[in-house]
This record gives sequence, structure tokens and C-alpha cells, in this order.
Amino acid sequence: MSESAIQLSGVTKAFAGHVAVSDLSLTIPRGSVFGLLGPNGAGKTTTLRMVMNILGADAGTIEILGRPADQPTRDRIGYMPEERGLYPRMVVEEQLAFFATLKGVPRSEALRRVGPWLERVGLSDWRKRRLNELSKGMQQKVQFVATVLPDPDILILDEPLSGLDPMAADAMRETLLDLRRQGKTLVLSSHQMETVERLCDSIALIDRGRKLLDGPVREVKARHGKNTVVLAFDGDGAFLAALPGVQKVTDFGRYVEIRLAEGSDPQSILSAAAARLRLSRFEIVEPSLHDIFIEEVKAHGAAA
Repeated sequence: MSESAIQLSGVTKAFAGHVAVSDLSLTIPRGSVFGLLGPNGAGKTTTLRMVMNILGADAGTIEILGRPADQPTRDRIGYMPEERGLYPRMVVEEQLAFFATLKGVPRSEALRRVGPWLERVGLSDWRKRRLNELSKGMQQKVQFVATVLPDPDILILDEPLSGLDPMAADAMRETLLDLRRQGKTLVLSSHQMETVERLCDSIALIDRGRKLLDGPVREVKARHGKNTVVLAFDGDGAFLAALPGVQKVTDFGRYVEIRLAEGSDPQSILSAAAARLRLSRFEIVEPSLHDIFIEEVKAHGAAA
């Protein structure tokens, strides 16, 4: 059995002379949570649509669960696009059952599964209501249930937390982790770096249709070194940005993250800060995925 859930090799897609995805190769391990990252227009959605055959690739190959991608293998994928695709005037439970039958689930079994899933996402009382009577966040939960109801082996979720309030987002994260514990493969396309950092085992960063980096999250962060200092303090820290060796200071209110230039000594930052501020925290950490994301996109943009 192949260890990869999805494998892309040299995949390319162009529209009217514009190359949206260029010679892209990715391996998404089975049973993992994989993050597909990139700025707007990077080619993320185009890549996912090629996996689902909504768009055909101009070149390259796509394999799903160790086999060349075809309709039977794609039927083992649950796909939640960023542009939601539900029927506004259709009753919630009816359209959930309808979409499940399209994936081969008998209607009676689909209706049996609807109840527990709607209860899990807090929508049991809305089961008999039309979709357009629900809030945007509720509709997103219905779209998610439609994606998972057929019990697919792979879930591809494009911006799955978009539109959810903080409590609903936390519940969704826990649901995604539970699906991973069941052995499902999850592919998340998201701009929310904190979410990706907390959930994903591996990532790929693409920009202008090209892969900039990929690999396990731990390895990606380790490659960029421990060059970030977290500092919490009382006092005016405006001077920190002007200290020698400081590339950038990001203020999070209760603390700041100080990105250091290569070769800079964090202890010199500690000494300078301690001389002028009352410190409550000093920690040397790996850079966040947010910082790596920005750094890589800027570096490759400058080199282009």
C-alpha cells in the first residue's frame, strides 16, 4: 500500500498564457494533516481543483491512494471548496442526504448519519430548516457535514475556519484532530498561519504557481533556525527596533516578537532590554510559520 494519500508530479496548469501552477510536485502522507499555504493567487485552489478534476492539468500526473487519479479514487475524497456549494432553499437534512447519495451512500444510511453529525456541530435544532434561514457560520458547518458524511478517506478543506466565531473555530479544530486520530488524511488550504501551525504535520508553501518549500512543520521551522526572541515587559519598548541585529519587532500587545538577523546574539538583546525595561519573559524560539511564510514569499519575489 502506498504511503502517500495524494501525489502530484510535475503538474502544470495555464490559463490564456498565464501559468497558474508550474511543474508542481507534492507528496501528502496518509493519515496526516497537510497544509497548503500561499498568498492570494498562488495557485492553491487551482491545485486542489486539479486533484478533484474540476480542472484538467496541462502536464504532469496525479495519484490518489497509490493509483492514477480517476473517478473511483476521487470518490474517496471529501472536498469542501472555499466557494460554498449548497442549495439555499433546500432543507438541511434533505440536502445532506442528497449529497451523500451522490457518493454512493444509501439514503436511509445517510439520514441515519445526519443526526449525530448535526448534533456534533451544534445544529440539531436546525435539521428541518432551509439553509437560507441559517447564519453564514451555520451554513459553513452544514457544508462541512456534507463533506464528511460519506466517510471519505481524504478530506480537502479550502479555508475551513473562514467565517466561524472563536468558539466554533475551536470546536472545528477539535473535530479535525479527531478525524486525524481516526486515520483520515486532511489537506487544509488556509491563510490562517496559527491554525496551520497547531494542526498540520507537514506543509507546502507555493507562490506564483511554484513550490517554495515543503516538509514536516518541525523540519521547516528548524531549517530557519532559532532566531526569534519573545519578550514580555513593562515600559516603553519603542527602542527595541533600533537595536543592532534586530530585523523586525512584532507587537502582540502583551509581548513582542523580535526577529534577529543571522549571526546576532540574543543575549545582547536581553542585556539592552533589561537595562531599560522590567522584564517578565525572555525566550528564544523558532520562527513562526507566519514569519517563514512572509520571509520566503519576499525572498522569492525579490529574486524573480
